[in-house]
Amino acid sequence: MTVSMPSPMKMALGLLPAAFAFTTPAMAADSIMGDWITQERDAIIRISQCGKSVCGRIHKYLVTPPNGVGQKDVNNPDKSLRSRTLLGMPILTGFRPDDDIWRGKVYDPKSGKTYRSEVSLQSRNKLKMKGCIAFICQGQDWTRAK
Repeated sequence: MTVSMPSPMKMALGLLPAAFAFTTPAMAADSIMGDWITQERDAIIRISQCGKSVCGRIHKYLVTPPNGVGQKDVNNPDKSLRSRTLLGMPILTGFRPDDDIWRGKVYDPKSGKTYRSEVSLQSRNKLKMKGCIAFICQGQDWTRAK
């Protein structure tokens, strides 16, 4: 009876799925990517890769906006953007990691203003989102949607 041993390459390839099984959930658990419920509990923001940076889009309304689900970006200072629908629109843009903080910009459709922003993971299910003017920042705690 002859027993054939697998080649080192086959053994290495066979171990890849096991390696990903151990690393992927940990990385996903510590990621800002995913669906987040805003502090006001009025919307879910989906944070995902957008080209070379990360962005967050209004994914779902939890409270119907004043002008219905087709609410337009009526407060935007750029008149050419006022006809765009808020649902699906990016409100977090250009985010890039800087150690444990992600830095980018946040757009507030209620005021039509854009602010410098920082996002950091507080725990697996809590995200701190800050909007800043100069050195003054206001923060919100977002909760991971399940």
